[in-house]
Amino acid sequence: MKINLTKSTEDYLEALYIFSKESDDNSVHSLQVAKFLGVSKPAVTKAMNNLANEGYILKSLYGTITLTEKGKEIGMVIYDKHCTLKNFLINIGVTEENASIDCCKMEHVISNETFLKIKEFNNKITTNK
Repeated sequence: MKINLTKSTEDYLEALYIFSKESDDNSVHSLQVAKFLGVSKPAVTKAMNNLANEGYILKSLYGTITLTEKGKEIGMVIYDKHCTLKNFLINIGVTEENASIDCCKMEHVISNETFLKIKEFNNKITTNK
């Protein structure tokens, strides 16, 4: 899947995906996202309005946010990149702390080809352990 979104949009969709997986009804509150990303609640509100206008989320009257299928798919892809890259970095000897920081940067700029090769490599390592 080719995604041409800003880093910020990807971060919001990834955060929404993570929190929606933890929720019984797949809904998320903007305060959760603000704390997770270290941004202000007004920044989240503005971002959520943009995401709603683009069809990535639905906002309820009670303030909960739910990913649409389109938003969920992108959030899942970004989260998969994050986890795969973090595991790869740890497997090659990077500390978990640095792997966490670096994978957040890498997930937004890595080519699909390179990502798929890293994922393939990770799978080989995991099956050979």
